[in-house]
Amino acid sequence: MSEAASQSALSNLLHETRRFDPPADLAANAIATKATYDEASSDRLAFWEKQAKRLTWAKPWDQVLDWSNAPFSKWFVGGQINAAVNCLDRHVEAGHGDKVAYHWEGEPGDTRTITYADLTKMVCQAANALTEIGVQAGDRVMIYMPMIPETVVAMLACARLGAPHSVVFGGFSAEALAGRTLDCDAKLIITADGGYRRGAPSALKPAVDQACKECPQVEHVLVVRRTGQDVEWNEGRDLWWHDVVEKQSTTHEAQAFDAEQPLYIMYTSGTTAKPKGILHTTGGYLTGVSATHKMVFDLHEDTDVYWCAADIGWVTGHSYIVYGPLANLTTSVMYEGTPDTPARDRWWSMVDKYKVSILYTAPTTIRTFMKWGEEFPAQHEMSSLRLLGSVGEPINPEAWMWYRRVIGHDRCPIVDTWWQTETGMIMITPLPGVTSTKPGAAMTAFPGVSADVVDNDGKPVGNGEGGYMVITEPWPAMLRGIWGDDERYRQTYWSRFDGLYFAGDGAKKDEDGDYWLLGRVDDVMNISGHRISTTEVEHAIVGHPKVAEAAVVGASDPTTGQAIVAFVTVKGNVPDDESQGHAFADELRAHVAKEIGPIAKPRDILITPDLPKTRSGKIMRRLLRDVAEHRQLGDTTTLLDPGVVSSIAEKMPAGAAEE
Repeated sequence: MSEAASQSALSNLLHETRRFDPPADLAANAIATKATYDEASSDRLAFWEKQAKRLTWAKPWDQVLDWSNAPFSKWFVGGQINAAVNCLDRHVEAGHGDKVAYHWEGEPGDTRTITYADLTKMVCQAANALTEIGVQAGDRVMIYMPMIPETVVAMLACARLGAPHSVVFGGFSAEALAGRTLDCDAKLIITADGGYRRGAPSALKPAVDQACKECPQVEHVLVVRRTGQDVEWNEGRDLWWHDVVEKQSTTHEAQAFDAEQPLYIMYTSGTTAKPKGILHTTGGYLTGVSATHKMVFDLHEDTDVYWCAADIGWVTGHSYIVYGPLANLTTSVMYEGTPDTPARDRWWSMVDKYKVSILYTAPTTIRTFMKWGEEFPAQHEMSSLRLLGSVGEPINPEAWMWYRRVIGHDRCPIVDTWWQTETGMIMITPLPGVTSTKPGAAMTAFPGVSADVVDNDGKPVGNGEGGYMVITEPWPAMLRGIWGDDERYRQTYWSRFDGLYFAGDGAKKDEDGDYWLLGRVDDVMNISGHRISTTEVEHAIVGHPKVAEAAVVGASDPTTGQAIVAFVTVKGNVPDDESQGHAFADELRAHVAKEIGPIAKPRDILITPDLPKTRSGKIMRRLLRDVAEHRQLGDTTTLLDPGVVSSIAEKMPAGAAEE
């Protein structure tokens, strides 16, 4: 197959004829309309200024955007604001103190209902406690906690004081925590004795103790008692949350800070290099996340119950569990544990229990539910749901359709969102009251966001063509740099294309000009000179009716340069003998050849009960590349089940499979 023919075949895979119009009742009452796009395109900065005015500012800005020192932006220049006040105090002062901020549920089944008045008092107490132990504006604070309300309280207390927080996901190792703590020179770590995971306590404090051995600048460790596990105690350094925080006054006078005051530092995972400390500031970030949360999810604060089923340790949790929803006076659901504890219908029972109307989760989780079967959601009504969202990676059309049909009962629109830690806010998405959606497509840029797909020379591609996803104009929630390394910021995001932001994702425009995200460009394989996206091969494999999930990587091959290796989980039972396994692998190869072309047939297909995933649900393709290349496995400490990848490695054939 020629290069042109292979590219044509790949484009045909993304030719989607199914369309789903917005439900009439939703469209009639939608927050965002076609006029929203028109307004943003006629004057982008005026549009963002209008969104900023939805917030409460202590001092108005003099200038909407200063781009004179590109690629370092300043938004709402001269304005002063406090993020915690915008998430809490202003709502209480407006008479909404009794409104529920979070329905929190722990994995063991314990629950807490926290109103905006409750949360405001808790954050004031925590801010007073942090002040008492010496935290001042500008000091960095590490947060290493489970999914409990105190995690939100800790973040907002830091924001209240102008002390940038850095949340480290509770699945990361002591080494990862230490590296991040050293990089930003944090003086305080807030943690818990542990959290609950798969029905058992999972310790956190020992990793903090280990990390502190490498971080002499840490003055205090503030510990929430969650599980009651025994913990080692360092007198003078370690403090119990209930001793220090709960004795404090429930009032605190918040100070307004410059719009560009650092709000938080979020470290990328650092699988290939030193983790990057992505810096977000206050005014522009809060503007971006509140506007996108309101419009993308069509959030009606009087009636909606919203559940973003991410972990606060990731940017999705920052933007769409904490800052965006609270700024919009949202009632949210927050859950500590896993979807299958104690049973595989846990999520759906919670949807019914709390009357969740908006659910936002990841494609990996959706495909896991597909693998488990329809009988679990079928046990529950879920009639309260009216909108579904997807985040974290491109969603294959089959998972999109299953999500719509089984979870959304064929009535809920799906907003498939593309954005990144670096962008801070949703960038590419349908708007549920406006957009006719296509299974698997992220569709178009959010109003006020300027995006495009460009070729190797930075020139926009035509419809039906692929290339690199770029952002062509600054946006309010954009990262302000990499902590302590301005040059790395320039080189990482702004050096590939002159004047364009590029963070490494490939994309295609379909024949209508709508966007399809293809994942990281380093996940593009070169097979005998043909460039093939791993995402497109995964889409083809998961299109087979017997397949639940697939992860595809490229591996060195003496004949073709690179070869395609696929790791597949199936619906129902794994083929129980070798001949059945070979027959099914051949069936899948034929299916891929039909969907894309013979050039895209995997050399090796391994049928496996599970794939290596982080505790946030992301498939660790880096480790699968190690397996495919027969290399020593890299760091597995962040995996939900580290044993999965070892068992896959044992099955990996020594050489190429027979065609």
